[in-house]
Amino acid sequence: MAIRLLPFRQYAEEDVVNLYASTEANASVTLSSDGDAGVFVKVSAGDFGADPVGYADNGYLGHTDYPFIGRNQYPTVPLKVVAATAGDPVLGVTLLQTAQNDENGEKLLYYPQKKLETQSVLTGEAVPILGKGIVTLDKDTAFDGSLPAPGNYVKIGSTAGRL
Repeated sequence: MAIRLLPFRQYAEEDVVNLYASTEANASVTLSSDGDAGVFVKVSAGDFGADPVGYADNGYLGHTDYPFIGRNQYPTVPLKVVAATAGDPVLGVTLLQTAQNDENGEKLLYYPQKKLETQSVLTGEAVPILGKGIVTLDKDTAFDGSLPAPGNYVKIGSTAGRL
């Protein structure tokens, strides 16, 4: 994963939203994409009138249509977020990465301890999104262009999820 969020963070837990899942996921915890932690996101899909958890066939589980199998479905959060670009209303910044496999190619689905150690959530799980607080960002991976001067406002850049 590209380290976009640095360790110093100061925020209140009531400013973290745990209702949305990321539509993007890193294939491995070592790869970088819009599934990283530190991506600025916007709401892409959601219906608050629907059930809070849905069940769907997912290729991550493997082959799901064997005969005589009643159900082989994976719970997913129906509310989704996607990386924001210039001009989009931003919900916040993701605090954990969304990943499928660890650095050895083993599915994080089967290793919950490894999922915690790599600060990851699985595809379809709710990713914590910080709406307000202080975070430190890496200058090489979180910024799209020149760095802003300290104390100045920043805005979403043309590259998805970056400032």
